[in-house]
Amino acid sequence: MCGIAGFVNSSKSALGGAEDALLGRMTASLRHRGPDDDGLWTSPDRFVALGHRRLSILDLSANGHQPMIGESGSVLVYNGELYNYPTLRGRFPAESLRSTSDTEVLLRCYEADGERCLEYLNGMFAFALWDPAARKLLLARDRVGIKPLYYTTLGGMFAFASEIKALLTLPWVRARLDEEALASFLSFNHLQPPETMFQGIAKLPPGYRMVVDQSGIRNCEPFWKPVWNSVTAGSEDDLESLLFDQLGDSVRRQMMSDVPVGAFLSGGVDSSGIVGLASQNTNRPLTTYSIGFDGLPDYTELDYARSVATKFGTNHIERVVRKGELTEFLSKLVDIYDEPLADATSIPIYFISELARAHGTKVVLTGDGADELFCGYRRWATQAKVLPWYRAYLQSPSWLRKSARNVYGLFDQSSPKYELLRQAAAGHEVYWGAGGFREAARQSALSPEYLMRLTNSNPYRKIREARDAFRGAFSNPAMQSDVNWLCYQGFVDAVPNFYCHRADSIGMAHSIELRVPFLDNAMVDLAFSLPWQFKLKNGIPKYILKKALERLLPPEVLYRPKMGFCVPIREWANDIFVPYIDEHLKSFCRETGLFREEGLRQQLRQSSAGDPNYAFGLWNLYFLMAWMRRWVLGRSE
Repeated sequence: MCGIAGFVNSSKSALGGAEDALLGRMTASLRHRGPDDDGLWTSPDRFVALGHRRLSILDLSANGHQPMIGESGSVLVYNGELYNYPTLRGRFPAESLRSTSDTEVLLRCYEADGERCLEYLNGMFAFALWDPAARKLLLARDRVGIKPLYYTTLGGMFAFASEIKALLTLPWVRARLDEEALASFLSFNHLQPPETMFQGIAKLPPGYRMVVDQSGIRNCEPFWKPVWNSVTAGSEDDLESLLFDQLGDSVRRQMMSDVPVGAFLSGGVDSSGIVGLASQNTNRPLTTYSIGFDGLPDYTELDYARSVATKFGTNHIERVVRKGELTEFLSKLVDIYDEPLADATSIPIYFISELARAHGTKVVLTGDGADELFCGYRRWATQAKVLPWYRAYLQSPSWLRKSARNVYGLFDQSSPKYELLRQAAAGHEVYWGAGGFREAARQSALSPEYLMRLTNSNPYRKIREARDAFRGAFSNPAMQSDVNWLCYQGFVDAVPNFYCHRADSIGMAHSIELRVPFLDNAMVDLAFSLPWQFKLKNGIPKYILKKALERLLPPEVLYRPKMGFCVPIREWANDIFVPYIDEHLKSFCRETGLFREEGLRQQLRQSSAGDPNYAFGLWNLYFLMAWMRRWVLGRSE
């Protein structure tokens, strides 16, 4: 796993021979992504410059050094892992290969098949490949969006990098806030490509390729579109066996490494299943990691994790996080997220990643993605029942929907019910994600001037676009269920822009590679081709996955209530977040000109009073303030 960066001087701007120095600054900002090696390459005509930071996972020798130059003169910088690279490697004579790295295999596949090679790659990746014969730079990002890739054309120069902070080292790139992106972030707590929080900086969407040449960006288009129109047939027993075998294959593929592989273990279904299968594919105990919180048993699953670790004989390592450790950590989190993500679960993931790196583990398996593929959230069971009623309600007169919203709002504007009525009154396709500021809070928190500038902005149009795309992905009427819609929306939105962004950012900050077996190409295709009735059955979320894992895990792991990485925000907020917000709120509102102090103070008062609907809103407010002070206002904490 690595960090990549580079630029193309398509404007023929005179850089005065500064290409290497500029590229060096970019890669230096990515050192955490690759502390083992670095490399720079600039074309003889100074037209293209490519840089790389290496975290050595496969072929630890100098033969895996990047930028890597192919026999035809093509030059590759690559961040990721190709899990089908042993098969692809077999296409080429062994004596013609200089290394055992997947980087060389990717380069050879391009030399053999050109851009068509993207269609058969199975892995997580973002790369840039300079083709001197065609005078073009090809950039691509994996199907799911596990690895990031940002770019900009500011200053008449095309530049790209694994993280925004590398682009901000360029003298012609400025950290100027994109106000429409901020509006989206306030609604959803995360951003969707191509949006970033900065004007002129974009993010390549998952499954996309981009070609840059002398004229600039020549094209940007998907090389893969999600389409699942065939339902996998078989009895329930057959489907359980098929799923179990496929997940086992995925885990085996993703354990490919020349360094030790470990796993995060929460004691829940997904991580426990991964640990059980991984333990069957190693000749020494798997190392597992778990996190708890001091004095807060309701937020700790350590007992469950220990029982799973004991069952599979892992080398189990734990850490208990204390409240005092959180204060120092928070400023580090804001530094990590140059693309913001107001997710309190980042707290335990930060500490468990730190724990893994401290014990020498570079590659870690996680259970991310299973909930979205197999309908794993209990709230989705309710939502799947509500959605038909909601759509019928949207057909009622607009005045009736607005009246219902207004009347209910007289009594309660903080609950999910009011948010549902508000979305219906606006005629929106309902959004079920984690969410950010609810609309009432958003309206009271923003300055009148900013709200006026947002008059024509509608972040919820993205949900409508996703709904339209869902109909194309599942054109078979038998597959167009609300269960599949919830899974699809989670897969195309939450998985890449929330969970994968979180995993990449925090994992790479600690120089570790987080792998996601549930998001293997074959696993994704199988999950969406299974009859949706088996994903949520008899009120049991992830029904088919749990049935498949019964041959591996005990009932007390499979069928207990889901916790995940829970965080004691309510218990610690008044001691940690409230003082920060109270100290900086006045200057924050004054300097940004975007927020109304009294509206934010009202949220602060409600949160401090213990209103459960505002507890995580307090975290959102804290993170937003800290992030904007760091990245937009240039304040160091």
